[in-house]
Amino acid sequence: MGYRQVHDRSLSDPEDFWSEAADAIDWERRWNNVLQSGEGPFDRWFAGGMLNTCHNALDRHVDGGRGEQIALIHDSPVTDTIERLSYRELRDRVALLAGVLRAHGVNKGDRVIVYMPMVPAAAMAMLACARIGAVHSVVFGGFSSAELAKRIDDAQPTMIVSASCGIEPGRIVEYKPLLDRAIELAAHKPRATLILARPQATATLVEGRDFDWHAEMTAAEPAECVPVEATDPLYILYTSGTTGRPKGIVRDNGGHAVALAWSMPNVYDVAPGEVFWAASDVGWVVGHSYIVYAPLLIGATTLLFEGKPVGTPDAGTFWRVIEQHKVCTLFTAPTAFRAIRKEDPRGELMDRHDLSGLRALFLAGERCDPNTLEWAQRHLKVPVIDHWWQTETGWPVAADCLGIEALPVKAGSPTCAVPGYDVRVLDDNGHELPDGEIGAIVIKLPMPPGCLATLWRADRRCRDAYLRRFPGYYLTGDAGIRDSDGYLWIMSRIDDVINVAGHRLSTGEMEEALAAHPMVAECAVFGVRDELKGELPLGLVVLKSGSGIDEDQLRAELIQQVRDSIGPVAAFKLVAVVERLPKTRSGKILRGTMRNIADGKSWTPPATIDDPVILDEIEQALTKLGYPGR
Repeated sequence: MGYRQVHDRSLSDPEDFWSEAADAIDWERRWNNVLQSGEGPFDRWFAGGMLNTCHNALDRHVDGGRGEQIALIHDSPVTDTIERLSYRELRDRVALLAGVLRAHGVNKGDRVIVYMPMVPAAAMAMLACARIGAVHSVVFGGFSSAELAKRIDDAQPTMIVSASCGIEPGRIVEYKPLLDRAIELAAHKPRATLILARPQATATLVEGRDFDWHAEMTAAEPAECVPVEATDPLYILYTSGTTGRPKGIVRDNGGHAVALAWSMPNVYDVAPGEVFWAASDVGWVVGHSYIVYAPLLIGATTLLFEGKPVGTPDAGTFWRVIEQHKVCTLFTAPTAFRAIRKEDPRGELMDRHDLSGLRALFLAGERCDPNTLEWAQRHLKVPVIDHWWQTETGWPVAADCLGIEALPVKAGSPTCAVPGYDVRVLDDNGHELPDGEIGAIVIKLPMPPGCLATLWRADRRCRDAYLRRFPGYYLTGDAGIRDSDGYLWIMSRIDDVINVAGHRLSTGEMEEALAAHPMVAECAVFGVRDELKGELPLGLVVLKSGSGIDEDQLRAELIQQVRDSIGPVAAFKLVAVVERLPKTRSGKILRGTMRNIADGKSWTPPATIDDPVILDEIEQALTKLGYPGR
C-alpha cells in the first residue's frame, strides 16, 4: 500500500487504523474506546486501556530474547569515553533506580524533575519514573536557577534527579549550585534530590535532602513495572510561554507509545536491532521521543551523544560516530549541518570515514534551506529528509515516510502530512485557502495519538493557545502553503509573515534566497518597523569560513538575489554580516528577540538562549543599519 492509500485510510477510519497500530504494544488491559471525547481540551486515545511504557521499552525485549542486544550507546567526546548497555543491563539499572525513587516516597502520579547532562543516567531516570507510574519533567541541564525554580513551582516534584555537572567544550557547568539556588527560590520544596557525582566536579550535599546516586543504587531494591491508565500522564515537558509562565506540555502513556512505535518503521524505516541516532538533547522533545522512547519501544539501539557537531574535536565528529557505531539513520537539526558546512564546506572530513551504512538523514527543529539540504545530499549520497513537527505533537506532522513509500524530495518542503494528520491551510477568517496561497497551517481535529493531551493543570490555557482561534482545528502557529501535489511548505511562524506596503510576504522565502549565495553559511530574516511601508525585511548573514569577500559587494549581491527571487515587492535592502546568530540551545534562531531589539522594544535574553553575549553583538550590527528604534 502506497503513501496516499495509507494516509487516506488513517483519516477515513482513524479508530481502525490506530487500533491496528496498537497491536505493536503490550497491554495490561485493552481499551474500552480507541478514541473518546472527554472533558479535556483534546480527544483521548485508548481510554480504559492499561500498560506500562517502561515494560514496553525494556522488559518485553529482555523477555523476548533481546536481553544481550545493545540498547544504548553513550558516546562522549567531551570525556573521551564510550559506554554500551545491553537491554538486560539497562533494564536492571532502571529497576534499581525506580527502587531508589520509591524508597524516597515517589509513587504513581508524583512528579520527578530530571535536571541532567547527556549521560545514560538521564535516560534511566526517565524510564525509572515510567516504570513506577511517576511523571517525569526533564529540564535542560544548565538552565538558570530562576527558570528551574518556575518549573519546580509548576510541577511540584516530590524529588529532583540531577548531577554534579555538565560538560561543554572548554568548560564545566556545575549544576549543583544552580539547583540549590533554584530550590531556594521556589515556593515548593522537593522532599529529596538524587545527585550523580561526575569526576569533573564535586557536589556538596545537603544533609537529609540530597542523596548520592551511587550509594543509593548500591542499597536499592529493584522495582517492578506498575500498570497505568493509557490516558495517565507519562511526562510534562515545559516550553517557553508568552506570559513568562512556562507551558507544561502533557504527554500520555498509551497514545505516546503507539504513535512512536508506529513512527520508527513507517517514517524512519528503522527496524529492531538497528542503530538510530537522534543528535539532540534529552531536555528537548526530540530527545524524549527519539533518543529515549521510540528506538527502545521497537527494540532498536539508541545513541546518546555528549558533544557538539563542531569543536568536539572538529567538524568531522558526526562522521566518526556514524562509522564507529554503524548508525543506519541520523536525525539532527539543520543548524548542526550549517555549522559543519561552515567549517568544512567541501566535505573533506566526511571523505575520511566509511559512511556506507548510513541510509538516511532526517532534519527537523527549524526549516532547512534548500542549499544545506542539497549540500548534505550531495556529500552523503543518501536521502535527506526535512521533516516538520513540534514539541506539542511529539512526533512528525509532515515527512517523507520512507518505510511506506519514498516520495520525490522537493528541497525546502518537509513533503506531505504523515498518516494520522489532516493538515489544512486557512486564511484569517478560517476559510481553507487554495493550493499555493500562504496562510495559517492547522491540523483538523482529532489529533492523532501521541500529541499533547493538555497543558499541565491549565486546560483553559491550552484551549486558548491552540483551539480557540480556529474552532475544530489545532493551531500550529506556523505559516506556509500546500502545493498542488499535497506537499507542505513551512515558511515561518505566523508572526514572521510580514506586511510590506500591503503585501504579505514570508521571511522564510527571503532566507531561502539569501542561503543560496555561495558565501552564506546561515542567515535570518525578520520584519522591522518602517514608517512608510509598515514593515521592512532585515537580513543577517553568517559567512562560510575563508570566504574572503568584500562586505559591500556581498551586500549588493544579496540584495539583488532577493530581488531576483521574490521581486521588488520585497523591498529588501537591509542586510548585515554577523559572526553568529542568537539561538536557543535546541538550535532555533531567536528572530522575535532580534525584531524587538531592532524596533527598540524592551527585551531580555530568553532563558533558552545558548549565549546571551551574542545579542549585544546583534544590537551593534543593527545600530550600524540605523536600528534599534529607527
